[in-house]
Amino acid sequence: MNYVIRSVRADEWAAARELRLLALQDPVAHLAFLETYEEALAKPDSFWKERTARVAEGSHTAQQLVAIAPDGEWVATAAVLVEEAGTEDWAGFPVERRQGHVVGVFVRSDVRGIGLTEVLFDAVIEWAWGRGVERVRLLVHEENGRAQAFYRRVGFRPTGVIVPLPSDPDVREVEFVLDPAHGQGMSEVS
Repeated sequence: MNYVIRSVRADEWAAARELRLLALQDPVAHLAFLETYEEALAKPDSFWKERTARVAEGSHTAQQLVAIAPDGEWVATAAVLVEEAGTEDWAGFPVERRQGHVVGVFVRSDVRGIGLTEVLFDAVIEWAWGRGVERVRLLVHEENGRAQAFYRRVGFRPTGVIVPLPSDPDVREVEFVLDPAHGQGMSEVS
């Protein structure tokens, strides 16, 4: 089977919404996402239209990529945001260099383990390098071992930076980074 990896289009907000809602129902969603299914479900269509437009094909500051199965179903997604040096990130930490920040990673359980996540990450990383970032980073919950293992496998390394969640300072996220020397050609899937 062949999967298509591509950027979302602004008019695909309904499909992006459905995939996000599915992600928020995953058993480890509480470790992976900063919102709940109920919060996302309550948001109006206008929110989803605007959110999708910000990360759609053609944007130079953010991009959401999806993996589409041969039957047309969206089965995985990840987004990358460009963070500019001299700004603050979502948690209020200073951004010291131009970097990509990977967020919103989700792969349906029935397609995990076939190499699709690696190919999706290849595309996300390639998009970020194409925007001239100096590094790509992501934050992962300290107790999300499955995600941490994957990120290590594809070349990300922990920096030692720990980010407490503003909503609950006892909950911490660990920063992982990928530098340009290790960010290309992770794998292939057919």
